[in-house]
Amino acid sequence: MSPLAEGSKSNNKKVVPEAAKVLDQLKYEVANELGIDTSKIQDGYWGELSARECGAVGGHMVRKMIAAAEQALIDQVTADVRRSFRESFEQENKRLQSQAPEELEK
Repeated sequence: MSPLAEGSKSNNKKVVPEAAKVLDQLKYEVANELGIDTSKIQDGYWGELSARECGAVGGHMVRKMIAAAEQALIDQVTADVRRSFRESFEQENKRLQSQAPEELEK
């Protein structure tokens, strides 16, 4: 058997090494969601699965990661808008409180 067939590790460097375990968990989660028999996977070797099954897992993983990234962006923008609104509201409130009471009655 060639080294590739034995499930050798890639020489690609991980951008975020800490994410490898989470991505591996996601891979198995997606495979289970798709009804793929993960009992064929031995010691991280997915070679007993068809290319179609592996491709489906990869494709669904990408979809989930894109959805998560989009949601994170939405959450970030929403939080930024809320913070900006709160700051503007507080500034306006301070400005109004600093005005003399007779100016407010006009």
